[in-house]
Amino acid sequence: MEETIYLSSLVTIMKATEQFKLHGENLLKKIKELIEEGNVRKITIHDKHGKELMSFPLTIGVVGTLFAPVLAAIGALAAIVGECSITVEREQ
Repeated sequence: MEETIYLSSLVTIMKATEQFKLHGENLLKKIKELIEEGNVRKITIHDKHGKELMSFPLTIGVVGTLFAPVLAAIGALAAIVGECSITVEREQ
């Protein structure tokens, strides 16, 4: 008699969020720093009134040329926005 055992595991990913307030000229620099850290899952940019301007997920390995269009859009946004905040979702 053959017996089959199925094992199932539940993986819980702990998430932490941080918020940074900064001026537009520092926006691109800060986002590049966050990307280099590597444990960031999602970045959301809000204007000074809390309205979401841009949100993008980050996955492992999505850097360089694949991410260049997003960085270009962030650079354009930084040129027109004054005060803003970044919400960063990280894996723990």
